[in-house]
Formats: sequence, structure tokens, C-alpha cells
Amino acid sequence: MFEVPGVADLTAAERASTIERSLAPLAIEQDPVDVRVELRGTRSEDGWQQSGTPVIFADDRYIMTVTNADAEVGRAGSPQAQAEQWARVIDNTLVEVRAIQQNGYYLRASVKTLVALALALGFYWTAGKVWHDWLQQMLTRIGSWSDDVESDVTGLRFLFHLSLFLVRAGIWLVAITYIANVFPLTRQIRYRVLSSLDDGLFSRNLQLGSQNYSLLDLLLLLAVLLGMVIAASAVTNLLRSRVLRMTGISVAAQEAIATLSKYTLILLGGVVILQLWGIDLSSLALIASGLGIGIGFGLQNIVKDFVSGLVMVFERPVQLGDFVDFGNGMGTIVRIGARSTEIRTLDHVTIIVPNSRFLENEVTNWSHGNPVSRIRLPVGVSYSANPERVREALLEACQQDNQILKAPTPQVFFTGFGDSALRFELVVWISQPSRQVIIRSDLYFAIEAALRRHQIEIPFPQRDLHIRSGSLPIAVSHETEQLLQQLKHLADRGNGV
Repeated sequence: MFEVPGVADLTAAERASTIERSLAPLAIEQDPVDVRVELRGTRSEDGWQQSGTPVIFADDRYIMTVTNADAEVGRAGSPQAQAEQWARVIDNTLVEVRAIQQNGYYLRASVKTLVALALALGFYWTAGKVWHDWLQQMLTRIGSWSDDVESDVTGLRFLFHLSLFLVRAGIWLVAITYIANVFPLTRQIRYRVLSSLDDGLFSRNLQLGSQNYSLLDLLLLLAVLLGMVIAASAVTNLLRSRVLRMTGISVAAQEAIATLSKYTLILLGGVVILQLWGIDLSSLALIASGLGIGIGFGLQNIVKDFVSGLVMVFERPVQLGDFVDFGNGMGTIVRIGARSTEIRTLDHVTIIVPNSRFLENEVTNWSHGNPVSRIRLPVGVSYSANPERVREALLEACQQDNQILKAPTPQVFFTGFGDSALRFELVVWISQPSRQVIIRSDLYFAIEAALRRHQIEIPFPQRDLHIRSGSLPIAVSHETEQLLQQLKHLADRGNGV
């Protein structure tokens, strides 16, 4: 029913056993029991003295005396208020005990259990229906705001599913608690479980600075911080898709502003939440120093990548949408994160590269500053071709491709004489570096067709073979002649000649 502390020379367990022995005979009484609180005095050596101490009686049977220690444990404020509260609990418990002893109690308890389960299932289904409909409406609304729906709704989707899980868990927790309170045996199990949870989750035995916190407080703090991070991500995505897009600035500048805004919101939100929670940030100096040592030795690569990400945001050597030549691959930058950058290659394969590698290694950025770039196409023709006609054919091939810029104009360079061909080089300018492989292929198709129309031959490698003249028959040495005769003799013997 309730917990009592130890008093005088009695421990809490001994006192609880005494109260239980006083209540046990009342549990089999059929008539109603009058549970009341009276103010009684205490007996001293010279007689009774009135002290106003509340005492709980059941009919004429003494149950217990409520002290200030009881009021502290029960958190009622005063012994009188605590005594009245416990008297009501004892009276209700005796009524329940008499109801349990009546015929048909367990049948009624089973019906209550089935009704509770049915209601829990109904609320469980209703919560899922409401949450999914709400989520679908939110995703549809956000999809009309932004082109990158998946990026914008990932955090909201996680938040909605987490809240649905918590609501459903709460429904089943209430149902199980109610059902456990219906039967006497399960009521005892429920009490032990709740007592263990109270000691483990609600006891404020964790001290941070001058404040004491329970495990539940810390779990709630982590949940609030997680919700703040998700909310900051959602606000940043809306800022990127609804506000920054209307300003007309470049996509890279939009991404930089959104990234800085996200980190700023997370930092300020974290500080405000910790202060409102009562955690003095100065008390975390020791923890921060320990984390600093761990970061210096174990997390130095992660910190280096994080700092490199900040440098990339401010310095902007590479930006969102740039076409880069990195290592053995070429691709477009699709995301610049806090620790890594994602590059989507021409094969539509995403490569995740740590940010520090962009600052330590050489990176060819085809889109940096000015996306206009020049590509070179080597061409070889036969020695019988007229170089001027070759120039005309190559320039004619360029005019058929609208992906090539008209200014600067395409140029043809005569680069030299090869082993079997005259070497030329066609130079063109393009404004889409990410399509240079496709443009190069289209140009080679057009060059081959133009050379064929102008009857210009594309040679294959040729070599001249010169045979030095000599005398016949070929003269051989005497030793070689003897060896050949011996071989002929052995061959004749083998053939039976």
C-alpha cells in the first residue's frame, strides 16, 4: 500500500511487519471497518502529555503512529495530512480485500482484463492511423516546398515514428498496469516492479554540479537534445528550400549558409536546453578536459575532418554541384557534410571522401570560379591528306554540336609528323564540364563522318620491311653439313628405308 521508514528502535521492515499483523485480522472481517485518524499524546515518565501526534485506528484496533519521518517519505507536507492520506489507502484496500473474497470476483476481473485489452488494441490502432495520416500530409506539404523531398523529411520521419512508438508504448504500459492491479498476485508483482523502477529511474542519485538528477532526467534530456537536432535540421531544410532559393544566390552559397545555420542552431539550442535543465556548464569542465584528451589521441582524424569541413564551408575550394577530378574518378559533389563529402561519379556511384583529403591532396575542380573549360581531341590522318582540308573537316564537325561554345571559337593545331600519320589537335570550349565525356564521344562521331565525307583517310600503323639480297644456294659450314647428314640418316632408318 505504501512505504514506511524506521522509527526509534524499529527498522522499516520491522515496523511494516507490525502494521501488517495489525491489519491481517481486519482482512477477513465481513462488516465495514471504520478507519480514522486521532490525535493522541505520548506517554512519559510522569504520565500522558498531549503532543498532537496523529494515530491511525481501524475500529478500536491501533494500526500505526504517523511521524515527521513518515511525512517526509510520503511527501504529504505534515504528519496530519500524511495520516489522513494513509487512512484512505487502508480503507480502500480493506474494501478491495472484502470484494476479492466475494463470489464472482475473478470472473469480473477477467471481464475487466478483456475490456482493457480491447481498449488498448483500439487505441493502438487509432494512434497508428492518426500518426500515419498526419505524417503523409506533412510529407506531401513538404514535398511541395522542396525538390529534394528525401533530404528534407528524413529527420521528421524519424521523429514521427519515435513519437508513435512512445505513444503506443504508453498505451500498453497503462493497460498492463491496470490489469496487474486487478488480481492480488499480479498486484504484488506490479508493486515490486514499480519499486525497482522507482529506485533505478526516479532516484536522484546522479550529481552534476550542485544538482542531483535521476536516470529518467538524463534520458529525457537526451530525448530533448535529439528532438532539438531534428528540429534544427528541419528548419535548415526549410530555410534552404523556401528562403535561400528565392534570393537567387548560387547553390553552393545556399548550402554554406544552411550548414552554418544548422550548426549555430544546434549549438545555441544545446546551451539553452542544458541551462534550462539546471546543468551548470562550468561543472562540465572536467568532462570536457577528459574528452579533449580523448579527442587528441583517439578522435584526431574525425576532428581533422570536421575542421576541414568548416574550412571548406568558409574558403569554398569546392562547392555543391562542382564537377571535380579526384584521384582515379570524376564526379559531381552532391553533399558537403560535417565530416565527409559525397561525390556522385559519371556511373552514378556515390563515393564518400573525408573532408581532410580535399585540403591535403590535389583536386581538379572543373567548375571552380568559371565552369567554362577547354577539352583537346587528338586526330591523326594519312600523309596523303591536305592539311587545309583536314582543318575544314574538323571545324565542320564542331559546327554540328550545339554543346560546344561559339566563343571562344574552336581551333585546330597541326602538332607534328607521326610515324604513319599527320598529327592534329582539335581544341573546343564547353560550359558543362560534367558532360565532357559525352561531348568528346559525340565529337569523335562527327569527326569520323566529316573525314569520310572529305575522303580523308585515317591511317593505321605502317612499317617498311627491307630484305637484304644474298647468294643462292646458301653456304653452310662443314660442321653444319655433317650434322644435317646425320639427322637425315637417322630419319631414313626410322622410316625403314
